[in-house]
Amino acid sequence: MTDSYDYIVVGGGTAGSVIAARLSEHDGPRVLLLEAGTAETSTAMTTPPAWPTLLHTAANWGDVTVPQRATGTTVPLARGRALGGGSAINAMNFVRGHRSSYDAWARDGLREWGFDGLLPYFKRSEHTTGRDPALRGVDGPLAVGPADPPHPVVAALLEAAAQTGHPRAADISGGVEEGFGWSDLNIVDGRRQSAADAYLAPALHRPHLTVVTGALVHRLHIRGERCTGVEYTTATGAFSVGCTGEVVLAAGTIGSAQLLMLSGVGPEEQLRRTGVDVLVDLPGVGANLHDHPIANLVYQAARPVPAGANNHGEAFGLVRSEPGLDGPDLQLLFVDAPGHIPAADVPDMGHGYTIGVSPIRPHSRGSVRLASADPGVPPLVDPNYYGDERDVTAVVRGLVLAREIGRAPALREWCGRESQPGPKATDDSALREYALKTLAAYHHPVGTCRMGDDALSVVDATLRVRGVGGLRVADGSVIPSIPSANTNATVYAIAERAAELLRP
Repeated sequence: MTDSYDYIVVGGGTAGSVIAARLSEHDGPRVLLLEAGTAETSTAMTTPPAWPTLLHTAANWGDVTVPQRATGTTVPLARGRALGGGSAINAMNFVRGHRSSYDAWARDGLREWGFDGLLPYFKRSEHTTGRDPALRGVDGPLAVGPADPPHPVVAALLEAAAQTGHPRAADISGGVEEGFGWSDLNIVDGRRQSAADAYLAPALHRPHLTVVTGALVHRLHIRGERCTGVEYTTATGAFSVGCTGEVVLAAGTIGSAQLLMLSGVGPEEQLRRTGVDVLVDLPGVGANLHDHPIANLVYQAARPVPAGANNHGEAFGLVRSEPGLDGPDLQLLFVDAPGHIPAADVPDMGHGYTIGVSPIRPHSRGSVRLASADPGVPPLVDPNYYGDERDVTAVVRGLVLAREIGRAPALREWCGRESQPGPKATDDSALREYALKTLAAYHHPVGTCRMGDDALSVVDATLRVRGVGGLRVADGSVIPSIPSANTNATVYAIAERAAELLRP
């Protein structure tokens, strides 16, 4: 042991930045934050329209799924590797899911984690203006709001949605409305605002907060039934640090599950198969992986499309694929650029736009499993996209709805023709084939350290790992079922609650 801390936070992404900053607000506790990526930023990180280029840099771990059973294809899956994590490379949509998707957690026994229970923590993270203060935060670290300036194609798409009978939402990011509206974005004065920017940067001067970047954590120290520290390496060597309080895993849906399994906490049979000594047989570790797939309806524009100044996806809608559902299960995303899909007939940037369709409450479930006991070997990631036929049915219905919007009068001056899937896709069968052929990730994986009180849950309602004292998980991996939204705002809320639970 080279040192000892009151708290060790593993992962300096969205959740880790929040937790380390909150725990170090008061003098006393010594906090160590370990991040595998860099503390450096780049022009692409700070410039909102450039975010897609980050997926091809060292700021992304570069995960690729195993071949998906429904399609036979592998799918790139983005994961942030830098201070700020996903919030440093994502598309900057800061949105809550519809309250129905969180209330499903409460119905499954997590009573304090329904929408009303999470609301104070959503509000704690954000600073909004001109919104209902009973619903939205007014003094949090993150300054969030709609696109400024709004893109004219996206504005026309919103008008087209209204013309086809969809309600216009006043605050679609707030979690209580269905319909279409402008998304809140983490963009301030034309620059991305990550969790590292909003939470961590103001805390770096605190003498009792230590941040180490370029630190790959190999395993947790578990002695008896308690986590007592971690082992990690940097470019300068290997280190072992102790913890007198609690270790918090905030390495994300893939990283937190992998680290638990490398440390001997997970499904006994699978750990033995990879040569890991089993300390706690916890079969739910790595199970329940799920994500939002997305299918893109792409249009060739009739006139040049202005370059986007924001994140390209400035507005969206939440709708139901069929009556009788307890809430919306489809997101339709309006994008000021052509979708990136494996097809030849896709317009170049500046000559097209997209309506993305995502089955936002998917039923398919997959897993993260160790490929090796070596922490440097990527795990086997299988989201099992479209493994449940209900997800395929939902996305087909979403494509039909998107086509109706795409034909509305408001788009007359912009719409040249539908490029993908194109006029040959005339029925549900053809749309289904198209969705499978162009499968892409929306990059919102969750669930591998699921919160709950049954045999397959990994953490309890206070985020404590079952069977191991002094250890919690606090990131997207604890989400039991994915909310009907891009997940970053939910991870902020989980981290805010975790910090409150951790403070004595």
